[in-house]
Amino acid sequence: MKTPTAPDTRAFATRQLRALHHHLTTPHGEPTPLFGSSRRRWVRLFPYVLALILLFALIPSGIALLNAFYGLAMPVCAALTLAQSTPLLLAITRPLAAWWISAAAMVTTAAVTARHTQLMGGWPWTAPMIISYVVLLLALGLRERRATVISVWVATVLLTVVTTALGLPRLADGTTVLLIALSGAALLLGWAVRDRAEARRLLSEQEHISEVERERRTLLEERTRIARELHDVVAHHMSVIAVQAASAPYRIEGVPAAAAEEFTAIADGARASMAEMRRLLGVLRSEESSTGRAPQPGLPQLGQLVETVARAGVPVELAVEDGLVEWVPQALALSAYRIVQEALANVVRHAPGARTWVSLASDGPQLRLTVVNAPPPERTESLEASAEGTGHGLVGMRERVRLADGSLDTGPLPDGGFKVAAVLPIDPVQETPA
Repeated sequence: MKTPTAPDTRAFATRQLRALHHHLTTPHGEPTPLFGSSRRRWVRLFPYVLALILLFALIPSGIALLNAFYGLAMPVCAALTLAQSTPLLLAITRPLAAWWISAAAMVTTAAVTARHTQLMGGWPWTAPMIISYVVLLLALGLRERRATVISVWVATVLLTVVTTALGLPRLADGTTVLLIALSGAALLLGWAVRDRAEARRLLSEQEHISEVERERRTLLEERTRIARELHDVVAHHMSVIAVQAASAPYRIEGVPAAAAEEFTAIADGARASMAEMRRLLGVLRSEESSTGRAPQPGLPQLGQLVETVARAGVPVELAVEDGLVEWVPQALALSAYRIVQEALANVVRHAPGARTWVSLASDGPQLRLTVVNAPPPERTESLEASAEGTGHGLVGMRERVRLADGSLDTGPLPDGGFKVAAVLPIDPVQETPA
C-alpha cells in the first residue's frame, strides 16, 4: 500500500478547500422566494410573515441581552443585533448570501464580547443570535443542494472551533456545542423536507407523463379498433365490385372482348385488394382482440342494444326517423351505433337507473344523434359490469366523429343529467347504399 506523501496530502487538502469554497459561494438555482411556486397565497407569504415576527422578537431581546451581559454600548449592541437578525429577510430569496452575513456577524460579536471587561452571561453568543442563525440555516437547507448543506455545516463547526479556541481570551461555555448541534439539526431537517418535496414533485411529473401516455395509448387503441371495424365495411364494397366485374360479361349481352378483359382485370384487382386488406387486418388485430367474424352492427341493431341496456336497469326510449335506416351509409351507421353504445354505457356506469332518451334524425345532409339522460333517481351501486362499452368512452366518440368530419357536444345538464349530441355529415355520393 502506497503511503501518502506531503505533496499528495497538500493536493488533497487543496481540492477539498476548493470544493468547500465552491459550494459556499455558488447558490443553487434562481433567487426565487421560498415557497414562491406554491399556488396558495398564504403559503407564499408565510416566510415573510415568519421573518418579520422573528425580527420584532429577536432585535429588542438581542440588544437588551448584549447590553446586560457584556455591558456594550447601545449603538454597538444595535449594530451587532441587526447584522445578525436582518439576514433572515434575505434568506427567503438568497439564503447562502444571508449565511455569509450572519456568520460574519457572529464572529464579530464573539470577538467584541470576548475582549470586554464585563461578562455576566454565557459566551460567545446569546440566545437570540443562536435562534436567528438556526432559523437561517433551516431556510438554507430548504433551498440548497446536499453538498452545499454539508459544506455550510462544516464551515459552522470550523467557525465555532476557531472562534472559541484561537486568539480569544475567554473560555466558551455550552453555547458552542449547542450551536453545532442545532445547526446540524436545522440543516438536516431543511434538507429532508426539501428532498421529500422534490421526490413528490418528480412523482407528480411522472404521474402526469404516465397519464398523457395512457391517454395516447387509449387513443391509438381506439383508432386501431375503428380501423378493424371499417375493414368489414370496405371489404363488403370491394367484394361487390369483384362480383359485379366478374359476372358482367355473363349478365350483359354483346360485351366486346376488350371490355370483358377489362372487367376481368377489375375483378382481379378487387380480389387482390381484399387479400391485402386481410393482411392489414392481421397486423391490426391484437391477441386480445375479440372482434371475431360477426357482422358489424348498424342502425337496425339499435333496438337490440336498447333492450340490453333496459335489462340492466336503465329505461331507454329510442326514436329513429322513418326511412333513416335504409339510406344511411354503412360506415356512418356503424359510427352512430358505437356512439350510442358508448353513451349508454356511460349512463350505466355513472347514472344507473336514470331515464334516457336516444334519438336519430336527418337534417339535410347531416345525421343528428342525441343521447340525453336524466339524473339518477337515487344513489345506487354501479351496473358497469352489466353493460360495458367496447371503446373508451368520450375518446372513442370523439375519434368516430372526427373520422366522419362531424362535431360532438357533450356535457352535464342543469338538472344533473348528461347530454351527448353528435352531428355526422352524410356523403351525398353514398346516400344510396350499395
